[in-house]
Amino acid sequence: MKSRFIFKAALLLIPFSSLRAEGNPRQPNVIVILTDDQGYADMSGHGNPWLDTPNLDRLQREGVSLEDYHVDPVCTPSRAALMTGRYCIRAGAWAVTEGRQLLNPDEKTMGDVFSASGYRTGMFGKWHLGDSFPFAPRYRGFDTVVRHMAGGADEIGNPEGNDYFDDTYFRNGVAEQFEGYCTNVWFDETLKFINQPEAKKPFFIYLPLNAMHSPHFVEEKYSKKFTELGMPEKRATFYGMIENFDENLGRLLSSLEETGLDKNTIVIFMGDNGTAEGSDGGVNSEDGFNAGMRGKKGSVYEGGHRVACFAKWPDHFPEGKKITELTSHRDWLPTLIDLCGLEAPQDVHFDGKSIAPLLTGKAEEWPDRMFFLDRQNDDLRKPTLTQTGAKGPQFAVLTERWRYVNGELYDIVQDPGQTKDLADQFPDIAEKLFAAYGKWFDDVSAHDDRFTRLQLGADPSGSTEFTIRDWHPTEGNVIWRPSQLDDDKLFINGFWAIDVKTAGRYEIKLSRFPEDNMKPIEASDARIRIGEQEARQALSPEAGSVSFELDLKRGPALLETWFTDGKTGKTRGAYHVSCRLLEAD
Repeated sequence: MKSRFIFKAALLLIPFSSLRAEGNPRQPNVIVILTDDQGYADMSGHGNPWLDTPNLDRLQREGVSLEDYHVDPVCTPSRAALMTGRYCIRAGAWAVTEGRQLLNPDEKTMGDVFSASGYRTGMFGKWHLGDSFPFAPRYRGFDTVVRHMAGGADEIGNPEGNDYFDDTYFRNGVAEQFEGYCTNVWFDETLKFINQPEAKKPFFIYLPLNAMHSPHFVEEKYSKKFTELGMPEKRATFYGMIENFDENLGRLLSSLEETGLDKNTIVIFMGDNGTAEGSDGGVNSEDGFNAGMRGKKGSVYEGGHRVACFAKWPDHFPEGKKITELTSHRDWLPTLIDLCGLEAPQDVHFDGKSIAPLLTGKAEEWPDRMFFLDRQNDDLRKPTLTQTGAKGPQFAVLTERWRYVNGELYDIVQDPGQTKDLADQFPDIAEKLFAAYGKWFDDVSAHDDRFTRLQLGADPSGSTEFTIRDWHPTEGNVIWRPSQLDDDKLFINGFWAIDVKTAGRYEIKLSRFPEDNMKPIEASDARIRIGEQEARQALSPEAGSVSFELDLKRGPALLETWFTDGKTGKTRGAYHVSCRLLEAD
């Protein structure tokens, strides 16, 4: 604790206003790189026998390596926690669809904090925390944004035909055609942003890639060597995507050196969850490589959430230092506030803590910490214990020594592969950790509102669009692939939780297919209900969309829709919705 006080005091010797002054060399640039579905073992520096990742290995060698670093088991929760420094459930974004990928509008993001402190801010790649106002990154502190929508470049909500090559992405909300492979595009845009000749302010860049998420597409020159080794196609392309990323990372590091920016730029790399295709999740499996860990993406065992994290800042972070203390993605926002002299947001409780003393080698003592994680779906549920284990969502409690996972207890120091359950041998410890989980869950789930709501009448454009990915299912599940929109056997439905910010008359347009690929709904009629209002219209066989005009009161409501199938008489919900304010009261 003493070393942490000394570190903060040293920062305060520099006038705070000068730390935030435009172009002040003392205030470092920051680049946070987040790869998708790349696990701890998916790089040569961590012992992978097939991959060659010289630039990641160099970043590891020349910077510090967080060896007991943890994120959430899937992507949206990790992004929410990274951006806010808070547990994903507290921030309102704890799942990847079902409206649970929307980051609460009241949360302050890393972009907000850097922007308020005089940085120019850019975000390039995959956001996955909401696409409409006020959730999109251009409303969350980022000046320049180039990204795809939804959770993947090819998913519902994006233009038809995106396949990672020559796709249509969105620059500050406006659709634009790009040439080249997706990862190359994100790095191209990053380099343009860094090298803007007129820019004098320090920069903060958030570079969350959609690679190595499925679909696993990459140029053959990157996957060929893995195919020739006899690997299945998915793993071969997955590994090829990693080597393409590493090549792009090399471009970025070289550019920083050539321009002299490397000396005053903090570069942080991490994965967003465990491996998707590098292993089957077995500890000693011959199928892939997982660095001796149990579990993969989606699992609350170690391989699902322990990932690589490297950080480089020449002359500030010791080269090659390995940090073995328990750390997480929630630590980065408070850490960067310390390192960069940023103005901390008011009235915000961080669940993470500044690890600046660990990074700079000034931590004389570091207390044991306790982390929590779980895999929730739409409605939050607390697990219960039975004689045969845990019932309900998967969960884990982490300390420096122990991992309490789904009612099982592991000594992670002696048993890193989590092969021997010690819950019966140490019942007091198991009970203590489960009780701590219950107290934590009650705390982070104590929301004022059950939903993070889509907002109507608040967007400056006057229009709000959302899709099936944002609804809370009532019949069947959420779909996210454009090909599923054509499936006539799917009769699924759900509701959208909305908040009408401006009372007035709205046009609400419903369709089954997106505007850029409109097809007949193949329904005999359409029905809509918002709160207590309900309306119905008959449809012609060729109708591709239907519009309703409704007078909406200010406040929260549920929006529900039904299309009656013309052949079977069964109903499905509208997959695309557009709400436009016609006249405010």
